Amino acid sequence: MPTPSLGSKSHGDSGYHDDVASTPKIALTAASGLMLFMGVFIGGVLTGIDAQQPARVQPEETINKYCTGCHNQRARVAGLVLNTATVSSDPATWEKVVRKLRMRTMPPAGVPRPDDATYSQTAAWLETRLDQAAAANPNPGQPLLHRLNRTEYANAIHDLLDLNVYATALLPPDDSAFGFDNIADVLGVSPVLLERYLSAADRISSLAVGDPETEPGSDTYRARQDLSQDQHIEGLPLGTVGGLAVEHTFPLDAEYEFRLSLFRNNLEIMRGIERPHQIELSIDGERVFLRPVGGPEDLARMRNPTDGSDAITIMGPYQATGAGDTPSRKRIFTCRPAAVSHEAAEETRCARQILEPLARRAYRRPVNDADMRPLFDFFQQGRAKRDFESGIQFGLRRMLASPAFVFRAETSPDSVKPGALHPIEPIELASRLSFFLWSSIPDEELIAVAASGQLGHPDVLEKQVRRMLADPRAERFVSNFAGQWLQLRNLRNARPNSADFPDFDDNLRQGFRRETELFFASILQEDRSVLDLLRADYTFLNERLARHYGVPGIYGSNFRRVAVTEDARRGFLGQGSILTVTSHADRTSPVVRGKWILENLLGAPPPPPPPEVPPLPENTEDAPPRTLRARLELHRENAVCASCHKVMDPIGFALENFDATGAWRAEEFGAPINATGQLADGTNVDGVVSLRNAILARPEVFAGTVTEKLMIYALGRGLNSYDMPAVRAIVRDAASHNFRLSSIIMGVTRSVPFQMRKKPE
Repeated sequence: MPTPSLGSKSHGDSGYHDDVASTPKIALTAASGLMLFMGVFIGGVLTGIDAQQPARVQPEETINKYCTGCHNQRARVAGLVLNTATVSSDPATWEKVVRKLRMRTMPPAGVPRPDDATYSQTAAWLETRLDQAAAANPNPGQPLLHRLNRTEYANAIHDLLDLNVYATALLPPDDSAFGFDNIADVLGVSPVLLERYLSAADRISSLAVGDPETEPGSDTYRARQDLSQDQHIEGLPLGTVGGLAVEHTFPLDAEYEFRLSLFRNNLEIMRGIERPHQIELSIDGERVFLRPVGGPEDLARMRNPTDGSDAITIMGPYQATGAGDTPSRKRIFTCRPAAVSHEAAEETRCARQILEPLARRAYRRPVNDADMRPLFDFFQQGRAKRDFESGIQFGLRRMLASPAFVFRAETSPDSVKPGALHPIEPIELASRLSFFLWSSIPDEELIAVAASGQLGHPDVLEKQVRRMLADPRAERFVSNFAGQWLQLRNLRNARPNSADFPDFDDNLRQGFRRETELFFASILQEDRSVLDLLRADYTFLNERLARHYGVPGIYGSNFRRVAVTEDARRGFLGQGSILTVTSHADRTSPVVRGKWILENLLGAPPPPPPPEVPPLPENTEDAPPRTLRARLELHRENAVCASCHKVMDPIGFALENFDATGAWRAEEFGAPINATGQLADGTNVDGVVSLRNAILARPEVFAGTVTEKLMIYALGRGLNSYDMPAVRAIVRDAASHNFRLSSIIMGVTRSVPFQMRKKPE
């Protein structure tokens, strides 16, 4: 049967049951003579509504009346055939039907449609049968081999060695799929990539130990050219104006050279140099350099274009005197070999004391002699080359280059038959948890609990999840999950046209991202409902961002919690980060905004655009300017374009009072903004407030989308039809806990896809 193309996976709750005959399936004869299969029953009898209570809706009749007229063997609209598709043989098709019913997007507008209660009850009826079929044959998905992406790699190095590394300089960018960059299928391996991992292991082990033979080098850190330097920068000393804050590792006690360059505009002019200023250089909060810059002499001298651009370059080390007392050395050298007669034996004992705990953390499991043997071989090579510390450096290099560190692999016990389902080992569950919530390796407590075999116990699992969410490392969950789900990472590429938006700068760009990250973190830390992501009456602002939003009384560069008094600014839909990444450089984009909401809030992405889509009609100088709505109406006159735009545009138009940088506006080209539209389910909207209320009217849809995104991120793979019963179970449970974010996260960690594995056949 051809694969249907009616969207992707399903969400929502199922709570409706009706009385059915005790037979393995139902087939009804439609008026057209077509047969419609409606379910698979477990054990012959389907539990549900009491036998004395009549069903309010006959779902099979509803589907026969509204669906099979188009989706049958003869018509095959959208390639979908419902009258022969069974839940057991083709659950993917019925999951797509459920999603369309939950979203009220089918039947299409203009043809007879059921009422709201019929939609809900029919969807629930189908969900019940899909869930029962899945319970009879659970499927956690195919086991995958995960390579650490470069974010996870950098976090793992930090947590293992207390060393900050810039993975962007060590490893190439990672590909993304399903909205995330931790998807196993696209984290490929090539000879070039393996060489980069080997080179990274060499560089990191040298920095961590403090190799005295480290060659001098240089690192340059730059501020973006549109960073405004006329105000205090958060994180820099009070009393300073402008500047740049960077993190840099100094591996040795040595001399280092700093070169400071000031920004030039496109006319090679340094602004602000006309008058004397003090330039301060601080390291770890202590001032190490202060000198006056500016005035007539410097103004003349610095007009030389060879003096550089906006940056700080750190060069060294030179004239090294020792390895220093770095955090990484404190973490590594937990012992020193004593000067005794049996020096070699003492060094071996100390080397084991150092390398074995590090290997346990790096490999994320207890280690044995087979694991330690290659590390000791490298230790001996390094010891023969120079000294004990060199031996540790070589052993560490081998550890970081090991597949056991770079890859996350899971195995099945020999006692499990091929194709059989089994719980993953507790130590593997620990890794799944840590990479889900911390984007890094497990800590000692998590490994110890897993090694004891207790992590699979529900109470122990919940305790560990809550501990991990309260840990500072959970900030990575905010930046990595929320940053990708909400597309906050795209802010770095947002460059609104300076002629149209002269007030936009990098300070505002950074403020947008910081606001949304702090907001998401508050939902997590305060154990709030995910619905508050859309309706919360507070946000986080500093002076720069408050001025952009028109909020008075906020001063200074630091962010603080602020009450939201304007309904339009509540939640994500009123935040500049979302509104900017869903706009073009010179204008808003109802299409992009509508698509973003469909994908990320409603879980119903539109189909990809057809080939050779005609461009949007542009305004010309010989005619009065037309509003964006008017131009899109011309675009939709093309029938091919209209099929997609009729779904996306009304949603996007509801946000038209926000310009391309999230600032509020009432007019476009002198005409009042028209923010009205009608959603696919017939709901009329007039602006962002009514759009938000329409989304919140069916909270299980938004909660289901959040759950799907969390499942994808946690599993490192896309979801399939066999995953959707687990999604629905999580949403149903979360509904009884006010859809708290923690209840959804906990549900993901307890789910079959997260805790189970099928042994390859």
